[in-house]
Amino acid sequence: MKDVSKDVQAYLENVVEDRREGFRKLFETIRTHLPEGFEETMSYNMIGWVIPKSTYPAGYHCDPKLPLPFLMLAAQKNFVSVYHMGIYSDSEVMNWFTSEYASRVSTKLDIGKSCIRFKKMDSIPLELMGELMTKMSPHDWIERYEKMLKR
Repeated sequence: MKDVSKDVQAYLENVVEDRREGFRKLFETIRTHLPEGFEETMSYNMIGWVIPKSTYPAGYHCDPKLPLPFLMLAAQKNFVSVYHMGIYSDSEVMNWFTSEYASRVSTKLDIGKSCIRFKKMDSIPLELMGELMTKMSPHDWIERYEKMLKR
């Protein structure tokens, strides 16, 4: 991909052709199902959803000038990835997601700490991903984030 780090639309248009439709469907699923209060932006050269500084003025502890990140969507070289901080920070959400994935999807879940990877665009469980987006509100994320910082 070209450097499209400042523009969500340019990012969407520059996803490689064989993944563009699946990526766009996943993007729209995320956008449609995330609770109000998250702000869509470009972050770390990916499409991101953050808690805006107007809601959480303290910002991200690693760089307080930045808004608090929650979710990122990226078109990588060999896969599409969703970085969901709710999965990383909340074992209940992680357990729910891994259980639901296993019961609904025939392919093996490819997941890291916060990163869910999809290699085949036609096997992205859009309904499940939509449900995952509803599991944490901005208020929930701020509360969870602050608890993690205190540790």
